[in-house]
Amino acid sequence: MQNQAQLRHQEVLNLLETMSSSESASSTSKVYFGSYTSSTSISMLPAEPKIFYGRDSELEDILKLFNQETPRIAILGAGGMGKTSLARTVLHHEQIITKYQGNRFFIACDTASNKVELAGLIGAHLGMKPGKDLTQAVLWHFAEAPPSLLILDNFETPWEPFESRKEIEEFLSLLADITSLVLLVTMRGAERPSKVQWTRPFLSPLGPLSQEAARKMFIEIADDRHSMEEVDQVLHLTDNMPLSISLLAHLVDMENCSTILSHWEREKTSLISEGFDRRSNLELSISLSLSSPRITSMPHSQDLLALLSILPDGLSDVELKQSKFPIQDILGCKAALLRTALAYSDDHKRLKVLVPVREYMGRCSPPTDPIITPLLAHFHELLELYMTAMGKESGVFPIARITSNYTNIQNILRRGLQLEHSDLAKSIYCTCDFNSFSRLTGHGSTVLMEDIKHLLPSLHDHRLKTYFILELFYSFTYHPISHLEMLITQALDHFKRFAEPELECMFSIILHTLDTNSA
Repeated sequence: MQNQAQLRHQEVLNLLETMSSSESASSTSKVYFGSYTSSTSISMLPAEPKIFYGRDSELEDILKLFNQETPRIAILGAGGMGKTSLARTVLHHEQIITKYQGNRFFIACDTASNKVELAGLIGAHLGMKPGKDLTQAVLWHFAEAPPSLLILDNFETPWEPFESRKEIEEFLSLLADITSLVLLVTMRGAERPSKVQWTRPFLSPLGPLSQEAARKMFIEIADDRHSMEEVDQVLHLTDNMPLSISLLAHLVDMENCSTILSHWEREKTSLISEGFDRRSNLELSISLSLSSPRITSMPHSQDLLALLSILPDGLSDVELKQSKFPIQDILGCKAALLRTALAYSDDHKRLKVLVPVREYMGRCSPPTDPIITPLLAHFHELLELYMTAMGKESGVFPIARITSNYTNIQNILRRGLQLEHSDLAKSIYCTCDFNSFSRLTGHGSTVLMEDIKHLLPSLHDHRLKTYFILELFYSFTYHPISHLEMLITQALDHFKRFAEPELECMFSIILHTLDTNSA
């Protein structure tokens, strides 16, 4: 046992030395802000919308603002109003292409929850190496770059939470202060971030399309073989909101107007009781999609949609197969969601759901624990594999898989960290391993560790508590630990109640490392 402990001690010292070298390299990368091209970054501009009607006046107003020096523009509106489509049309306008050439960047912000994650997302599109915080590197890059256009799509995702709003607005303000950078954001709602001097005249929040534009959009999707009277009846259900039109038009294309209208007759009572407003119309279009025969013939497709509603990163086909979900013919369910436009496949072939649909499902039909549990087990296996393969060449595979599910894992763990949850212990172990992955890959410690602190007093698993304390000690380099002596005393007390030499060895090594750092 002593020989094994000595060997483990040497392995940890070698790992710490490797990590130290890595941190040094990472620090160097954070101050590098040389020229990046599209070939060295992950940035890929989205395609220009193929179906785009009813926004000519808004497009003209935006292009006029570009005649001013480095405008700051916010495209606002309710969910499903076509804010992203308008931004993409601006991105591909001939005037914009000529002026900014290869310095156009389109960043989807719906996976960022704070300033560090947003800066990391932008840095990845610029081709920067990962770092603990790329905020300054991103600012330096744009300050030194030629005139550039930066579009931040779905910016409300990192901005809306009160706990992160201040730092997000400060970062956005610093970006807006760069005289060579044009800033354009799309945001759900009607409120602009207050710390930016937005270019006047302000754009009014996007409203519903005109009837003529709504008809053109509908016919472009569903063809012109339908009675215009029935088309107008279907459009009446959408309140001429672009997302609703798209969902219903795709259903009509596969079915017909009469069938869709008969579905509405059966569904409208419960929906009207919540109010016949824009939000109700959006929910109505989603409800009608869910009542399509292509969905009802695959009843488990709604279970898959509910699961996807809490997974912003989506799922790959491999994950759909390997996670062992209790969903029959899961690939058939995927096909049903794609056919009804309730889900889509992104450039990386990951199955995702639009934000409005995710919100609807999360409120009206959230996923059940039996469906979520297999995914928790799958992520736990990935993280255990990472911990085992850490520092070895075989560790590259789990790193890629975990990174592509970073936000998914956070959401699953947040649900699992509830005192009454049946897999609470597994969720805590998984959170500790995820925190280890997060700090070692430059993301820093996760806020989920704070959630565990409130749960521990109610638990009686001494090994679990010790495992958590050890991970806190490992995170000491990133976030100084308060009550360090008290935690050491608690760990020593826990070790008296169970025997596991490997954990005791790790604890001794950590204490030695902390003493060395303090000295």
